[in-house]
Amino acid sequence: MNQWLDERLHISRLNDKFLRKAFPVHHSFFLGEITLFSLIILILTGILLALAYEPSNSLVTNSFDPGTSDKPNLIPAAYHSALKINAMPFGDMLRRIHHWTANIMVAAAVIHMMRIYFTGAFKKPREINWWIGMLLLIFTALTAVTGYVLPYDNYAYQTLKVIYGIAASVPWVGEWVAQAAFAGKFPGAGVIPRIYGYHIMLLPGILLALTGAHMLLMIKQKHTQPQYAKRIAYKKIVGVPLSTQQTPIMLLLAIMFAAIIVLFSAFIPVHPIEHYGPPSTTPINNIKPDWYLLWVFGALAIIPSFEVHLFGGLIGAEFVGAIVVPTLFLLAMFAVPMLDRSKDNMYYAENPTNHPVRLAAGVAFMAAMIVMSVAGYKPELISAGILNTANANTILWILLFLIPAVCYFGVLGIVRGIRTLREADQRERGAFSPADD
Repeated sequence: MNQWLDERLHISRLNDKFLRKAFPVHHSFFLGEITLFSLIILILTGILLALAYEPSNSLVTNSFDPGTSDKPNLIPAAYHSALKINAMPFGDMLRRIHHWTANIMVAAAVIHMMRIYFTGAFKKPREINWWIGMLLLIFTALTAVTGYVLPYDNYAYQTLKVIYGIAASVPWVGEWVAQAAFAGKFPGAGVIPRIYGYHIMLLPGILLALTGAHMLLMIKQKHTQPQYAKRIAYKKIVGVPLSTQQTPIMLLLAIMFAAIIVLFSAFIPVHPIEHYGPPSTTPINNIKPDWYLLWVFGALAIIPSFEVHLFGGLIGAEFVGAIVVPTLFLLAMFAVPMLDRSKDNMYYAENPTNHPVRLAAGVAFMAAMIVMSVAGYKPELISAGILNTANANTILWILLFLIPAVCYFGVLGIVRGIRTLREADQRERGAFSPADD
């Protein structure tokens, strides 16, 4: 039977080409697998949620509080279906698992990209996979955002209003872009079906395509090897094969990961849609995105209000803070393989301390992102008395430049100090070698 299948499907070639691929045995290499497991869990839970969700903002009678016969309580169908999911057996638990897995997927992708950056695994010939990883990170965040607004409570409604305003702030073509993205002027009848289409078809399709391309390139180019592989077998692939050893490890990790998510979801609730109620004209103070987009909100918070009219278009603070600044940050990340001038290394993950400038730049970049995220809490900092309205922007701008600069030069100083101590230790060992006894 095996021979019959092999003659027709060439299974032996599949085994030799893919199933015998060697995976490095190192805990940091599991970050990419955790991201993949998260995507699988999100697809499975998303399918189950889709069976009970109604992607419509048409008004229906609230079966939980129907009102009176002459004055029924009407709410959007999307919000009503979210209430029904919460009321179903394990429905709220399913929403929690879906929500927290999305956050963990973004976090795992961020940490995975950090590992690749600090170990130099983006270098030739892996530049394309770095760019694919960046696209995966961006589209993962967009997928999470679209899912965040689908319950269509008042918080989601106000959030969509802000996003629509950001899209409309693009000079010259903003209103057209916003209406094209949101199926007409907001809030229109097609906004929830359009967002739902993005969330369950367009964005997952892009994620799956990028994931497939990423894995094919990884198989073609091989993993970077951990440093210990250099001592064991120089310029040889060291690891365990996928089909016989790595697969059980991956299955065990997947089971443990799913168990941790279920345990976490059992105790930590998600966004309380009942608290905010259905969409209304009543604004919600201090709307904030999830943690992975809080830095964009911070950029919006610290840029002073201004307007520049140019050739019939309007360039304002909203466009600069929410589109220009994030675009510049993302372009800097895309440009990492081209900006790094260190010697190409296609075999081994590098020790970050051997490249102090790259390490310092990465730490400074993360510090800037953290300061911008803290700036997103500017109203809370003012109300708590930590900042005052008059100088809040000035202080945050100073911190935005000062803290990354301190981190950059501090890391350089620490790494060079470590290098000096290491060289002194090597000289001392050489001076007292056995040959001198």
